[in-house]
Amino acid sequence: MTQATEPFEGAPLIAPSTVDHPLYEAVVDACRSVYDPEIPVNIYELGLIYTIDISTENDVKVIMTLTAPGCPVAGDMPGWIVDAIEPVAGVKSVDVDLTWEPPWGMEMMSDEARLELGFM
Repeated sequence: MTQATEPFEGAPLIAPSTVDHPLYEAVVDACRSVYDPEIPVNIYELGLIYTIDISTENDVKVIMTLTAPGCPVAGDMPGWIVDAIEPVAGVKSVDVDLTWEPPWGMEMMSDEARLELGFM
């Protein structure tokens, strides 16, 4: 019998964030300071930040996506995230991984982003 490589049924496509960590809100605020240069909304409200995982040692791992694989800032944006989060008091290290699964869609935007862009 072979093992399935598919995720378990019901498993989230996006890993949960460490929302109960004391640094979580400060890290989210740092992410809100980074904007997609083509869209006048920060990347957090756009829904580009999928997961913020903060270890007990205050190492921050961000899993994010871009609006499209051909995004002109694909090579730059992870560095912008690192530069925004590293100065947050208490953060030990920052690692940013890009993913294309699940693909970003407009439904991932916050109500604030939809309002800002005229979709509400």
